[in-house]
Amino acid sequence: MSDLHFYKYQGAGNDFILIDNRDNVVNHQQPELIAALCNRRFGIGADGMMFLQLKEGYDFEMIYYNADGNPSSMCGNGGRCIVAFAKHLNIIHDETNFLAVDGPHYAKISEDGSWVSLQMIDVSKLDYDKDALVLNTGSPHYVVCTSGLADKNVYTEGRTIRNSEKYKKEGINVNFVEDEGDHYFVRTYERGVEDETYACGTGVTAVAIAMAKRKGLTGDVSTAIKVLGGDLNVKFHTDGLRYTSVFLEGPAEFVFEGNIPLK
Repeated sequence: MSDLHFYKYQGAGNDFILIDNRDNVVNHQQPELIAALCNRRFGIGADGMMFLQLKEGYDFEMIYYNADGNPSSMCGNGGRCIVAFAKHLNIIHDETNFLAVDGPHYAKISEDGSWVSLQMIDVSKLDYDKDALVLNTGSPHYVVCTSGLADKNVYTEGRTIRNSEKYKKEGINVNFVEDEGDHYFVRTYERGVEDETYACGTGVTAVAIAMAKRKGLTGDVSTAIKVLGGDLNVKFHTDGLRYTSVFLEGPAEFVFEGNIPLK
């Protein structure tokens, strides 16, 4: 039996287990182990698990797994947390270029390492599904406007949409958004976690773009978003068709580190 040294980070309540795997000592293609470590009752507990690895031409590579142990599409808050982790490891100082599953990413981080601005992929394809907008911001998202969001059963309604005939095979993240005037309130049901999370970075990015599309906004747009775990901000430039220079901004905080025995 050997011990695994891990770090725990959270970004607006979206929490992650991080592993420094620059020496490739951990074989991370073990879905049952990852699911066990992410289990909140029998493991460390997290929405997902990340491995920071070396990659030629980049500061590092981000390898991400959902809480169910399966490889994931891009995780925005995870991306911000791994940037903070890289700063903690003295790999980077105030900016970085790293590789994730959806391609290269640029990010800036504050001097104290607590605030990260992460560039996301450009978006040009938005589709309507009845009243909802569907788009990919590194992960696929379904965005629907609602009212009374604080009291909505997001788990039940989100799970129903995610497992509907149209989305069951590939899965989709379901975002409910309420317009509060100076900000949007967002709650998200995440595939892979198969539950509501306190925040979803690619989700709030999708919401900001979808709402700009609905409102016909153009130019430089900055969108304040409140989630269960805190406050995030999304900014981008758009001509009404393409959404470029997309940045997800918010807190990334170290929680604790430790060792856990691997059975």
